[in-house]
Amino acid sequence: MINRFVEYITVERRLSPLTVRNYRRDVEQFVAYVTRDGEQEFDPGTITRNDLSEWIESLSRKPREDESTLHRSARGEALSAATINRTLASIRTFYAWLRRENLCTSNPFVGIAKLTTPKRLPTVISNTRMKDIATDSEVRCSSEDFEQARNSLILLMFYTTGLRASELIGIDRDHFSGDFTSLRVRGKGDKDRIVPIIEIVREKILDYIAAISGQNICISDQKALFLTLKGKRISYSTLYRVIHNELEAYGIRGRKSPHVLRHTFATHLLDGGADIREIQSLLGHSSLSTTQRYTHTSIAAVRRAYNTAHPHQRGRTEKVAEQKHFAEKQNK
Repeated sequence: MINRFVEYITVERRLSPLTVRNYRRDVEQFVAYVTRDGEQEFDPGTITRNDLSEWIESLSRKPREDESTLHRSARGEALSAATINRTLASIRTFYAWLRRENLCTSNPFVGIAKLTTPKRLPTVISNTRMKDIATDSEVRCSSEDFEQARNSLILLMFYTTGLRASELIGIDRDHFSGDFTSLRVRGKGDKDRIVPIIEIVREKILDYIAAISGQNICISDQKALFLTLKGKRISYSTLYRVIHNELEAYGIRGRKSPHVLRHTFATHLLDGGADIREIQSLLGHSSLSTTQRYTHTSIAAVRRAYNTAHPHQRGRTEKVAEQKHFAEKQNK
């Protein structure tokens, strides 16, 4: 049953390999939970809303030693509300498929709402820091060391195009226009969009492709742009490790991931005066509301600058600090 579902989301829904992997894992863990690790036969029609509620509750707390071994091995700690909502989406899709295939007539998700998630601003690298990183990466792209040149180009591509990790991994060399000034990207929902390539990055891409040929990195028919030393398409784990290590080397604190560079790309465009709908198009967002969260990031930056620099606000901030200091002395 699960294999048929995976075939459906792979062939008919044409979801990305990463999404398919996540859906399979979520469904397998759900089935393991409701069948007590296979002690019972899975019957989707017998699952009730109470079963779902208990399952959701189990996800939100650290597993006990006596719980499902599969469930416990997959997560050693409580999941966040956002992760639980993503997992719920997987099982909703699974049940929609079950009903479509007449394998189940009930819908236990009636009355099951998403968990409330805290609104967090995207993690963004400052303009000044990112400018230094990008400039240094441009130099390192010319390295004779293939991996160093590749890793620097990956960082530049993320920052100058705002691609998702899956989109960057999926780039083939023939996805570029003839003059390499634009890139055809296939995003979520199999929607294509065109992303411009700035001149300096265009030059580095051409140098990198020449290195692939000159160093015999790719001796097969592999068309992928970003390759391993063995000539295979780069993996998700390698990609995330590359970005983490690159940003770590530059002293970036906090989260270090491809999505941080995507957030940084969008925020810097907005700060530079780009229209929000243009940014929406570049990011491949289907909803403008998804893109609008970057306006909150910019507003937060403006507020910090105002509090620090404006004479009127600076005076208020200093007064609050004095009051706080006085209160602390009184409490001692």
